Amino acid sequence: MVPARNLADRYRAAVADLSVVLLTMGDRDAELAAAVASARAQRGVHTEVVVVGNGGPTPSGIDADVVVELEENLGIPGGRNAGAAAATGGLVFFFDDDAELVGDDVLAGALERFAADDHLAAVGLGIVDEHGERTRRHQPRLGAGEAGPATSFPGGAVVVRAAAFDGVGGFEAAFFYALEETDLSWRLLDAGWGVRYEPSLLVRHPRTSPTRHEAFVERTARNRVWLAHRSLPWPLAACYVATWTAITGARSPRSLGAHLRGLRSGWSGRIGPRRPISWRTVVRMTRLGRPPVI
Repeated sequence: MVPARNLADRYRAAVADLSVVLLTMGDRDAELAAAVASARAQRGVHTEVVVVGNGGPTPSGIDADVVVELEENLGIPGGRNAGAAAATGGLVFFFDDDAELVGDDVLAGALERFAADDHLAAVGLGIVDEHGERTRRHQPRLGAGEAGPATSFPGGAVVVRAAAFDGVGGFEAAFFYALEETDLSWRLLDAGWGVRYEPSLLVRHPRTSPTRHEAFVERTARNRVWLAHRSLPWPLAACYVATWTAITGARSPRSLGAHLRGLRSGWSGRIGPRRPISWRTVVRMTRLGRPPVI
């Protein structure tokens, strides 16, 4: 595992405009090669490719500048933290190993957004499936397909400013999977940074269902409690958990038992530190159409 670098070392060692961080568990060699190729094809930006073997082998001969081999699967946030620690770019693009950039100017487009706004911490990219269609769960803004300020981003298709990412401590590794990007985006917003959604900058990712992951409902409910406990004032924390319990029950009554087990697990195993976002941040998120209760 590559040790984390301090901020001074990161910026002294910078050799790229942007570092592309890809996680792999060693079971998607062809897809990983295609993802790397789409990153290498980008014009107008000097990229570095960092491949993280997250508890699995990385394929031999992969076209990477840096390979990080983790002895165990640290989950999505832990693996991405390891990749970010090994990266040298001032921007870091977190990218799934079964996705591809659509076009050769996507990362240059993201670079332009950052160059135009010194307070911008993250640019979430648009995601389309293999048929060119979008799904609602990948769109962080209420206005379908509209670019603009947002309160979250898709975790596997986002470019972040390294200084902002490091400044708030990166992803919380304990989440392992689910809501780690929401936790990060709320902390970025509370630190005064901006988040933007750019649906015209496209990533192609096969259509999947989050329920393909074992224990998805229970783990997500657990992480909702952790998210609320870590980041929300108590009145909003209670509203957030209650709202999502009602939504889960309405959408899938059969999942309510697993959801409640997850809530119990989250409360009994709460993680910290508890640093509630300010009411000013709550107002800001509400004005953006996403109050932190849903």
